[in-house]
Amino acid sequence: MTLGRTARLFQALSDETRLRILQRLLKGERCVCELTDALDVAQSRLSFHLRTLKEAGLVADRRSGRWVYYRILPEAVAELDQTLADLRDANTETDPCCA
Repeated sequence: MTLGRTARLFQALSDETRLRILQRLLKGERCVCELTDALDVAQSRLSFHLRTLKEAGLVADRRSGRWVYYRILPEAVAELDQTLADLRDANTETDPCCA
């Protein structure tokens, strides 16, 4: 994963409302109307946060009639997991020039 991609993912995760959205989506696909009620957020504000998550590649949407449903993209979670693993591994390596 590129540094730009990593930065976009972490920027999308840097907001409490977006993290709350992702917590709700951990239970599976959710309709915007469900998220609006559960998070007590105005529709326009929720749309902004969902768009941010979608543009970062963390969630996908599908339209069914007049409703839009969102779900977490497992491949994005795998990317995050790998990035964190790489950071963990890098932290345990010793730099030969400073040893």
